[in-house]
Amino acid sequence: MADDAARPPAASPALMPELACYGLAGHSASPADLIAEAARAEELGLGSILLSERFALKDAAVMAGAAVAATSRIGVGTAATNHNTRHPLVTATMATTLHRMSGGRYAFGLGRGISLLFDIMGLPHVTSAQLEDAIGIYRTLWDGGAVVGHDGPAGSYPYLMQDASFDEDIPVLMMAMGDNQLRLAGRIADGVVLHTFMSDAAVQRCVRLVRESAEQAGRDPAGVRIWSVMATIEDSLDETARLRKLVGRLATYLTGYGDVLVRVNGWDRAGLEAFRADERLSSHSGALDATDDLDLLRHAREVLPDAWLATAAVGSAAQCADRIEGQLALGADSVVLHGATPDELAPVLTEWRGRRDPDRFAHLEPNPGRISRHD
Repeated sequence: MADDAARPPAASPALMPELACYGLAGHSASPADLIAEAARAEELGLGSILLSERFALKDAAVMAGAAVAATSRIGVGTAATNHNTRHPLVTATMATTLHRMSGGRYAFGLGRGISLLFDIMGLPHVTSAQLEDAIGIYRTLWDGGAVVGHDGPAGSYPYLMQDASFDEDIPVLMMAMGDNQLRLAGRIADGVVLHTFMSDAAVQRCVRLVRESAEQAGRDPAGVRIWSVMATIEDSLDETARLRKLVGRLATYLTGYGDVLVRVNGWDRAGLEAFRADERLSSHSGALDATDDLDLLRHAREVLPDAWLATAAVGSAAQCADRIEGQLALGADSVVLHGATPDELAPVLTEWRGRRDPDRFAHLEPNPGRISRHD
């Protein structure tokens, strides 16, 4: 026992900055679970933990603060929040606080959100012009500047100021799926997070649009960090969990913005119409990615086209690791392993660590919104 007590703790594994997970993936009634998840993600060597926002128990600022406090090495990113749900000075303050609290590990992420939800909330739909304007406001404030007499797409503000001494280098992530958003991200964002359930052709096309837009804007196209997002369902999970993370998650997205996802992937709209017309699925209240009804999930599996579900990484740890390599081969810099906890991803991470070349990813920072290129 004395020898055990005197033994130094095992060294933490090197981070794999090319990989990230989402904290509190999907729905959660226990937000405190994020504290252990973030620590476990770091322990397993994930490079970053990303955080989505849902207006119940997943506030972006609170979660990011918890993740930053629970870790010391990995990157933390909001992926994403929306500019129209907070005053810009509040949002800018959230970002500067997290930036300094994390020692520069934090990336601030914005997306368009779901228009139907904003209709219900009484908020305007998000436009590209608004996003570009809002990001300009944030960056002015982070640079120690003042926003005076502003009247633009993101709103009218007589005077905004944080601190004249600020010189905060906070990378901006942008969630992007449609062409306009991808081009905007290439022009102004530091990093881009794509969407789950994208076909290989769609990922390649997204990468191309971002890089081309960056180059046209006079930026280094390789300097914009692009994350593909891949639902990852390893075989050791039970059937209900596997189907909930695969079928349930895709069904939830199709309910929220199926037209966009089908258009981006070039999928046959007949599959979407069949999904929407199915009485059993349409009568289900609540999100399918939160249900434990195995029969319903099996039914949804029969309704959804196989090709759509094949965009996820499903199978053994080796098969999932093969899919990671496949995403990188499509031009992505990094891969988010989506929809699973760090512990659920552990077999995949072990497999990937055994086959990766660390030098290949030495140019990547843990901060998910930043990419470094060594001369």
